[in-house]
Amino acid sequence: MEPNNPPQLSGAAAYQHLLQQQQQQLQMFWNYQRQEIEQVNDFKNHQLPLARIKKIMKADEDVRMISAEAPILFAKACELFILELTIRSWLHAEENKRRTLQKNDIAAAITRTDIFDFLVDIVPKDEIKDDAVLGGIVGPPLPAATGVPYYYPPPMGQPMMGRPAVDPGVYVPPSQAWQSVWQGAEDDGSYAPGDSGNAGQGNHDGQG
Repeated sequence: MEPNNPPQLSGAAAYQHLLQQQQQQLQMFWNYQRQEIEQVNDFKNHQLPLARIKKIMKADEDVRMISAEAPILFAKACELFILELTIRSWLHAEENKRRTLQKNDIAAAITRTDIFDFLVDIVPKDEIKDDAVLGGIVGPPLPAATGVPYYYPPPMGQPMMGRPAVDPGVYVPPSQAWQSVWQGAEDDGSYAPGDSGNAGQGNHDGQG
């Protein structure tokens, strides 16, 4: 009879619990963003400069004309992309008991998420350090791409099927630090809403 290996089993269970918590956090993030989008009525102020987005769009020689609303949609899409990639990167930093986001956290978030695989080629190989040991949690060997599965929010205007994975009024994530990324990013000084808004407005005025 083979001896039992409680630490291995305990580590595997702890790792699965960690993944479940991370998935719940991402679902809460997308639910919040969905509600915010449904309530938005100001399309003049943007976190990202529309002029820069329009310039990138025109880098494609086949693009001749760009409607006024196209850069606005791209600005929101870019904002959501940055926010989710930051959250997934921060989760990796928390797994390794760190409070500072590093390049290898971003690399790990990219390699763990299938929908981000188009970014793999631009990530330095030495930055891909997807640790199997998460902050002292010892688990079974894990494939390189193991991570939180991508959460696809339901289409706009359609109800969610089944019950939500977590009640936002009851569930408290293990760390609140990542929430500041999407709830108050404009307050940390890393963005310049006034400047980007002016740049976006200037670009909007220049469109014709």
